[in-house]
Order: sequence, then C-alpha cells, then structure tokens
Amino acid sequence: MSQEFGSIVLAAYQPDPELFRRQLESLRAQTVDAWECVISVDGDPAPIRTLVAEITGDDPRFRVIGDGTRRGFFLNFEHGVRAVDPSARWIALSDQDDEWYPAKLATLLPHLAEVDLVSGQARLVEQPSGRVLGETSRADHGLVANVLNNQFSGSAFVFRSEILAKALPFPVASTRTAAHDHWLAVVAGAGRGTRMLPDVLQDYVQHSGNVFGDPSEMTGPVRPLQSIRTVLSLAQKYEGSRTPAALVRMVFWLNVGWRQLITDTLLARVGGTDAAAAELIPYFSAHRRFADLNRLLREAVANEEVVARFRVEYLASWFAGVLTRGRALVRRRVR
Repeated sequence: MSQEFGSIVLAAYQPDPELFRRQLESLRAQTVDAWECVISVDGDPAPIRTLVAEITGDDPRFRVIGDGTRRGFFLNFEHGVRAVDPSARWIALSDQDDEWYPAKLATLLPHLAEVDLVSGQARLVEQPSGRVLGETSRADHGLVANVLNNQFSGSAFVFRSEILAKALPFPVASTRTAAHDHWLAVVAGAGRGTRMLPDVLQDYVQHSGNVFGDPSEMTGPVRPLQSIRTVLSLAQKYEGSRTPAALVRMVFWLNVGWRQLITDTLLARVGGTDAAAAELIPYFSAHRRFADLNRLLREAVANEEVVARFRVEYLASWFAGVLTRGRALVRRRVR
C-alpha cells in the first residue's frame, strides 16, 4: 500500500503564511512520495495559489482548487475529496497549520492492507507560544463507541479511497458537531474496520482558530452558565435565533441529531442487513431506544471512554429531540 499512489487533501482558509509553509514543507519531506496534494480553498483561491507556488516551486504534486465559494470547514473537505485523482488508492487529510513527521505516511499506509482507516497520535503544540501541551491518547473502542464519541481526527488518519463510494455525499447537518472525520471513521468502521496506533506522527497545533481542538480537553464538571452561553451562541449561528424553539433544536442536533443522521445515512447506503451497521440501530438510529442508549452511556462513563459531563449533555439532547420530534427532523435530511 505504501508504494501505491494516493492523495493528500488539505483544506485551506486564510492560513498563517509561516505555519502553512511549515506544513507544506513537512508534506514534501515525507519518505513516501507517490502522492498528489489537493489544496481546497474555502473562498478566494488566488492568494493561496500564489503562496503555494512560492513554497513548492515547480513541484507538480500540488494542485490548488477553489471557485471563490465559502463552503465552511466541513464541506470544504468534501470538495477536496471529490477532486482527488481517480487512480488514488488512499487518501490522507491535512490541516493547514500542523506539521507531519517524515515517516507519518510510511507508518500508517501498510495498515490499510487490513483495515479501511488508520490513525496515529499527535503532539499538542500551542501557538503562537510553541509550548508543548502533551500528546493525544486516542483509543479505538469499536464502531458503536466511536459513533458515541469520535476518537479519529481527520488530520491524523489515512483511509482507503474505496470507502468514498458510501461516504459521498457527506451528510449535512446545521450543527458544530457535524464533522467530516467522524463520518469517515464511521463508514470505515462499518466496512473493513479502523485502527489506532500509539505512534506520535505529527504536531497538532492548538490555537483560537481551531474548528475542533483535542477532545480530551472536555473534562471536569458541567458548568451551567458556560453551557447556556455556548448553546445561545450556537443557536444564533446555526438556527438563526435564540428563541426557545431554536435553543431546543440546537441541543438536539449537538448530540443525538447528528448521530442519528450519520447512522441513518449509513444504513440507507449499506442496507439494513449489514451486520456492523445494524449494531448501531438501538442506540443512534430513528429506531433508537432510551434504555439501550442510557446503558451505553453508563458503561462508557464507567470505562472512562467519556466523562460524566458528556452523559449529562447527551441525555439533555435526547429529551430535546422528544420535544422537537427530532427523529422526523433527521429523516428528512437522509440521502
């Protein structure tokens, strides 16, 4: 697999020039060199095209795409994935400001002979201070656990291009938790499976511009005032208002709604008889059952797969779905 041609998809939006330069140079330093890099620009591609030319010179492996449209983080990655060379056997996703270690691809790619998606760990580096915050300690507990609490960061994994037949188009939900990496990991998990390695293979930059930071930061007790401010802000952004109805819909989509959407979309695409996907039905689908979900949450807390705060917020999302007839809301978005 490591000798087969693949694609790196980098999503770009107003990158810091120095961090962007460092990341592109780290891609060029990979010990595996049989790849193209599709840089999908969210917005005006002209400045990025100029910057890429300055950094990579005449390296033909780098290709900038974009038509000026603002798609947002989630759909910009989909735009880039759709543009990969049809001959690519594997796809790696890249953020614009991280730094890959030279052996990252060489370490990950051999595992794709056995699974559909494989990830490594990352060193967490704060910017602009450069302070090292630690390392990720992600773990793969299986498909059901990963739907509940995604452990796979797109910037850290590679996957077999064959899964795009089921993964495209990405399911779309108006919520912060709609994540391309969560969806891709679920599709892969229902296929030939996923794998998490202990190897630290890159620096993962943490700063105020991160769309998602490291999920291990979600620790500690529930802080009601902070949670209320967050929900108010998200309701305004994604539902267009802060009315009680908008707030309840937002709480539903943050947890239960998004997971129903990816589960029902997966079931629609692989068929209800698929054994792996069928495992998700009692917990996340339109036919989910509260007793099963509550038991899963209790076990996840007991096994330290999620923190107690997560369980509280997830249950709140469940009851918000009851108030909003959330099952029907999600069904209308499945395609």
